[in-house]
Amino acid sequence: AFHFDRDDVALPGFSKFFAHESKEERGHAEKLMDFQNKRGGRILLQDIKKPAKDEWGDAMDALKAALALERTVNQSLLNLHKLASEKEDGNMTDFIEGTYLEEQVEGIKKLSDMITSLKRAGPGLGEYMFDKELAEGE
Repeated sequence: AFHFDRDDVALPGFSKFFAHESKEERGHAEKLMDFQNKRGGRILLQDIKKPAKDEWGDAMDALKAALALERTVNQSLLNLHKLASEKEDGNMTDFIEGTYLEEQVEGIKKLSDMITSLKRAGPGLGEYMFDKELAEGE
């Protein structure tokens, strides 16, 4: 999010969008930890690997990376759901279905739509106008 707020990037709509998405993902992690605590589990936090990139060429690169990450998270949730089903843990399967899966599909669709729209808008002025619309709409 802060990458797009830099003075040499200046895309406040994307900054706002990615800040919102980051906050939402943190909320998802907190829900999972809360669920784990309620069931008597223990939370074992581990290091989070930093992103492979520190710089983004443009907004399109960042959107594509976000879409790839969203798809990876979705697959991880599907794998966890499958494991919970195999272990006959209905509570866990219900939690994953009710809390995450539909929202993941919506997130993937949203990012895909944004990528398509940004492609149509084009670089330069198109990206600027897309960013302006994003800032006003979010």
